[in-house]
Amino acid sequence: MIESATGLTLRTPEGRAYRFDPGALCLELLLTGGPGPLARYEVLDTPAGLYDWVAASRLDPGLRLEAADTDLAAVRALRDALHGLAAARAHATPLDPSAVEALNTAAAAPPLAVRMTPAGRRAWAPGATVAGLVSTVARDAIDLFTGPYAHRLRECGAHDCHLLFVDTSRPGRRRWCAMERCGNRQKVRTHRARADARDGGARTAAAAEG
Repeated sequence: MIESATGLTLRTPEGRAYRFDPGALCLELLLTGGPGPLARYEVLDTPAGLYDWVAASRLDPGLRLEAADTDLAAVRALRDALHGLAAARAHATPLDPSAVEALNTAAAAPPLAVRMTPAGRRAWAPGATVAGLVSTVARDAIDLFTGPYAHRLRECGAHDCHLLFVDTSRPGRRRWCAMERCGNRQKVRTHRARADARDGGARTAAAAEG
């Protein structure tokens, strides 16, 4: 599982930016759109959209690949399979055999290759392909779904947010996609509920005294 502590920048319906770290490369791919109602978020409809996602993802900087329109279907197919598999893991429901097959097929291809530079640094090998990218993401997903954090896959606790993440924190008590987004919204709701309860209690007491 490729790890990073940076995350991606998302925007609320009101246009406010916030950082969301889903905890794994394969879960970052889910933010590019998906089947059904998720299609309105589609960004992998052009090679430029794929390049933008690669640049924002936790893949190491400097990855250069060439993609044609015909390559994008394979990326979207893997992503759509991952949506179902990640949700099944998060909710402890059975895995869709066809999605598992799609994942395994994607992972069977050679992944992106890395090399060491003369300066002793890690770099991507030349000739990166979309097939290699798809395989790398698929292998990351297999590592996540079958590894020690498989039981830590979760859906955001907000009733109107369905972002998926893996909780890699030591206590394992992460509830929100991001504290600055859904965590803060819940704090506001809790504060208002308590204030309303206090006001209601005060009104009841005043009425009883009167």
